[in-house]
Amino acid sequence: QVQLVESGGGLVQAGGSLRLSCAASGSTSNIRAMGWYRQVPGSQRELVATITRGGSTRYADSVRGRFTISGDSAKNTPDLNTVYLEMNNLRPEDTAVYYCNADGPNWHPHLYDYWGQGTQVTVSP
Repeated sequence: QVQLVESGGGLVQAGGSLRLSCAASGSTSNIRAMGWYRQVPGSQRELVATITRGGSTRYADSVRGRFTISGDSAKNTPDLNTVYLEMNNLRPEDTAVYYCNADGPNWHPHLYDYWGQGTQVTVSP
């Protein structure tokens, strides 16, 4: 089992910046990748950005060039256990609940998916 605790988020004006953080605990050696998804009421949860334990990143087209995902490993291990999302030049359409995700194991992506509790990001015009 993996537990995810998110921090960051809040209210910002358009053009502003926010930083989200997510810390994983538990069986972090089983994590293949961590990332952020977002959801607005009435819509499906969508991928924002992900990073693998090897450092490969993936972004939604709508955020590429504005958002940056990065990760940290546990001390003296290759285990990915913290992920950050730096969000710049925010737009009102970025308003959503942002969820941290961790998936694994390495040999079978998304066989297991773990989710944080979600954090609200609101961008005012």
